[in-house]
Amino acid sequence: MIELSKAEFEVLDALWQDYPATASQIIARLSDEKQWHEKTIKTLLGRLVKKGALSFEKEGRQYIYSPCMERAEYTLKESQNFIERFFSGRIAPLVSGFAKSEQLSQQDINELKKVIDDWEKQQK
Repeated sequence: MIELSKAEFEVLDALWQDYPATASQIIARLSDEKQWHEKTIKTLLGRLVKKGALSFEKEGRQYIYSPCMERAEYTLKESQNFIERFFSGRIAPLVSGFAKSEQLSQQDINELKKVIDDWEKQQK
């Protein structure tokens, strides 16, 4: 599992929007949301390459970046890691905590019911 800082994740998330992409394209995507200097983003791109989260090809004077994993794959692994670390691998306490704090919307409840129903059908 590749561990990413919040800033590294935000750069990777900008790349997931549309890739492959140049550093300039990634900087442009982030410039609306972040007040980061161009050099900061390039440093974060370098860290992501070193960690194996990104790959790149050099075309002339530009680097063309691509993610080494899909967003869904990363999200699943991070979710599993979070549940393992904080809830001993059990999902029920997590959902229960949200339900008790009334942070589950009716849409959330309906989606959870559907997930459970679909899972139960697959188990038969």
